[in-house]
Amino acid sequence: MTSAKPARGRNDLPAPIIVKKVTVVAAGHHGGAWKVAYADFVTAMMAFFLLLWLLGATTEKQRKGIADYFTPTLVKLKEQSAGSNGMLGGSSITDADNYPNRAGQTGTKAMTIPRDATGGPREGAGQIKRMQAMQSRLAAKIGSNTRLKGLARQVRMIDTAEGIRIDLVDDADFSMFQLGTTILTPEAAELVKAIGAVIAPEPGQLSIRGHTDALPWNGGLGANNWSLSAGRAEATRQALMREGVGAARFRRIEGVADREPLIHDRPDDPRNRRISVLLIR
Repeated sequence: MTSAKPARGRNDLPAPIIVKKVTVVAAGHHGGAWKVAYADFVTAMMAFFLLLWLLGATTEKQRKGIADYFTPTLVKLKEQSAGSNGMLGGSSITDADNYPNRAGQTGTKAMTIPRDATGGPREGAGQIKRMQAMQSRLAAKIGSNTRLKGLARQVRMIDTAEGIRIDLVDDADFSMFQLGTTILTPEAAELVKAIGAVIAPEPGQLSIRGHTDALPWNGGLGANNWSLSAGRAEATRQALMREGVGAARFRRIEGVADREPLIHDRPDDPRNRRISVLLIR
């Protein structure tokens, strides 16, 4: 016969509650961290083999295009440059660079070509030859004119991503336009005439952009550097038309005032005053 459980008195404490905590470890004591690391490794290998496949399945021209897409700064720096000093000083975005390449390699700012690599024709080679031919014709015209020989350093030609650009740059001793006006100086008119003779037989549309320095200018009636730069671009367009460049070839006439200086750390520098004539690809 079972003895009866003694009754709990009114003043007795309740029995304590015991909580048992059970921890379940997934996949044993190693956990699942190795799966994440392995997945990252497999993803990296897939990307690597995809890169190898792209290198083998694309042409040199396509690879250069991909490389240029991921390095837009190089192209942008070229577009904002007016080239080097000297007659028709300028450079191409596909000129050989001076980066440290392995022995036997050749390189450009767009891409380095490994040794023994084969590919299609060099991208932009036709454009470079075209620019060189234009440089030769323009240099001959400038050299044959005694009034223009001293102004050869004011003309810069450069191959950009958009096309061949010719910059007519002012300096402390030369100005394309009469002070505060859109009237070409006699020397500048001769220079534009020579450029027009070179551009006229070349195919392609044209864009003209006027630039000023940062010095404030007020020609009255609300005029400012914006209207001055646009007016000078229009004056250049009219001068080129007088040399046989068809009116239908002009795509854009722009005035950007002092917003795209050539000498960034000296916005008041006279070399920031320039006209850019772009022969669009």
